Order: sequence, then C-alpha cells, then structure tokens
Amino acid sequence: MPLTLWRDISPIAQPLRRPTPKSPHVLVVGGGVTGLISSWVLLDRGYRVTIVSNAWVSDEQRLTSQIAGALWEFPPAVCGQHTDKISLANSKHWSMTAYHIWDGIASIPSLSEASGVRMMPSDFFFPEVVESDKGQTSKMTEIMASGVKGFYRGADIIDERGVDPSYGAIDAYELMAPVIDTDKAMVWLMELVEGKGANLVTETISDDLVEVEDELLDRFDADVIVNCTGLQAQVLAGDESVYPIRGGLIRVINDGTDFPKVNAALTITADAAHSSNEIIFLVPRNDNILLIGGITEPHRWNLDLTLDTPIIRRMRERCERFLPGLENARLDPEYPLAQGLRPFRGQNVRVERELRRTGSRIVHSYGHGGAGWSLSFGCAQDVAALVDEALAGVPARPMSEMVFERKAAGFQRHQGRW
Repeated sequence: MPLTLWRDISPIAQPLRRPTPKSPHVLVVGGGVTGLISSWVLLDRGYRVTIVSNAWVSDEQRLTSQIAGALWEFPPAVCGQHTDKISLANSKHWSMTAYHIWDGIASIPSLSEASGVRMMPSDFFFPEVVESDKGQTSKMTEIMASGVKGFYRGADIIDERGVDPSYGAIDAYELMAPVIDTDKAMVWLMELVEGKGANLVTETISDDLVEVEDELLDRFDADVIVNCTGLQAQVLAGDESVYPIRGGLIRVINDGTDFPKVNAALTITADAAHSSNEIIFLVPRNDNILLIGGITEPHRWNLDLTLDTPIIRRMRERCERFLPGLENARLDPEYPLAQGLRPFRGQNVRVERELRRTGSRIVHSYGHGGAGWSLSFGCAQDVAALVDEALAGVPARPMSEMVFERKAAGFQRHQGRW
C-alpha cells in the first residue's frame, strides 16, 4: 500500500509515533531532499534519526536539491536518461506515491505557503501526433490511468499557452502537477525533521561506507546506516557507475510586465523530441520567477557555466523561439543562472541494501538524477521497508530480485516491537 499523508506521515513538527530510548537509531548520510524525506518517514515510524551531512540548505552555496527544477514528472523525466527497465518500473510507482503526498500538502493553504509546494497545470508538447510514437503513446496511456488530476489532451493547448506555431509543436496534453519552490521547501523540510526529533550533524564522510560501517555504527550508537549522498555515492557506495549530468536554468522575472505571465509549466521532453539538445523546460518557480531550461551534459563535473556559455545561449534562444515574448524577459538580478550536477548512475535509481558485505546494515538510496523531488516519498517508503528488513536480519537481495509487497501489512507501523 502506498505511503499516505496523515496515515503514515504527518507534516506536523512532531512524530506520529514517538520513539523510546530503546527505539532503533538510524544514521542517515546526506542532507538533500532524499535524505530529509527518508528521515521524515523513519521519524514518523518511531525511529530515532541522526542526519550527517557536509552541507545544508543555504542561499549562498545551494545544494543540488535547491538547484533542481522540481517539477513533478511521470517517468521518464524531461531530461531522459532512463535506461534500466527495473528502475523505470519502480520509478513509476515511486513517482505516484510522491504525487499524492505533494498534492495533499499543496491542498492545505497554510502548508502550501510554508512548504513552497503548489499544484499547477503542466503541459507537454510534441513535434508529432502522440500516437505516431509508440513510447509516447504508452506513456500517455499510463498517465491517464495513473490517478493524476486534470488530464486533458488537445492541440488547442498550443494556442492557449501562446506557443509559436512555427516552432513545430503539433500535439499536447496537460495535467495538474506539483511544482516546488526548492529553497523554501528545503528550509521547511529541515525544520520539520528537526521538530520531529532528528539530530543534525555537520561532518564530511569521505570513505566507502562498507569500510567504515562498524566505526560509524559504534560512534553514533546507530543500528542502521542509510546512504542518501547523490554523487558522493561514487565513493561512499563504491559505485563507479555514478556520474553527473550537468544542468543549467536561467531565472527571469515572471510578473507579467515584460511578457505575458506564465502560469503553467511548459515542456518538450528529451524523449519526445528524440534529442537531449531540444529540451524545452519553462517552469514558474514561485509567484515572480520563471525557470528557463534545460540542458543535459553527461560527465561534466565543473560548475563553470555562464549566461554567455554557448549551450546556455542556445537553450535561451530555443525557449524564446518556442514562447514569443521571452526575449523581453528581465533576469533575476540576485540569482540569474542556476547550475548543478544531477546524480545519475549506470542502472539508474538504486534503493537497495548493501550487497558487498554479508550482514551489512547499510541501505542505499541514490542515483535519482533529475527526479529526486518526483521520486522522494516513494523511495523513502522503500528505504523504511529495507531498514525494517536489515533490523530483522533478513538477508539482503539485489533490486532485480526484490518485489515489495504493496499491501497494508507491508507498511503498517509495528506495534510493540520496540
């Protein structure tokens, strides 16, 4: 049974189930969205939680989770790159779990304001009729059956949103999707997990967790370690398949003064365009900022993009051709260009126990790429199930062999265990 807001987790700053001194203690490594939401789920299940990170949410040195576009998407996401069938199947379930929880948060005005989470029309445009592309037809059919709100399919969306007909979009559909102001949401998540009792420790762990597992468990008096370190998992999980895909987003003022205010997310995905060089990604970040994107540059580690970098100039020109009026947009004077490294891996998302050491109590959750916010709660639910397994002494299994039971018994809070 999917993780459910209010039944399994609460957006209130106190745990649904209060821990006792004998409750198991989980050490979560990583202070991004994956680490914070995994901690939230564990705290509401009655675990004691310590989060270790080398950096936290900041306006000066933003985390990858803050730089993210944070538009909820049904997999595969705008930037594509989903190559593993097992991971893709899992991601569809994870994304719908997250969809309903973000929707629940956005539906309460005070929570929506505090968390920066809103539901907004999200429009997807196509250079050909959807039915002419077998993959896109299958994806659209799955979306229609998935339970998302406000699905509508029609080429009239192109005119309604002011898209230039000469750009080449001839088909479109729309759905209501969570859009997240990541700066605000990360602060809210930090305060929430602290309110639920998480202990936050600033520290850099630079060794393979398998090599230092016993030392960490002993030093933090922990029972399980959860690895949510993104790109750092290349070292901390000994996973050489982890690699970055560099991305960049231009931030412009979206107040209706210089161009008609954009009130919906407008995208052409990499898989729809059949090219990662033709992505359109226009997302209202909040009431006054529009994000213009996007790009995908695999294996580029340097954050040295500028507004004059050729790939950024082409990205902006492409979006201006798509949506006339954007050429008049004013840059956000405080933060005109966001850039970051999406944490991918060879077989995509990994939510799995450590397999290299028999009896290890390490659980991994990394490789989310550009979909950390979209997959967040679904992955966190499976992390909690794997933590339960590790504590119960159940042997670790690879993701390819795991079939999580999606029924009530599989995610009930345990009674009288601790």
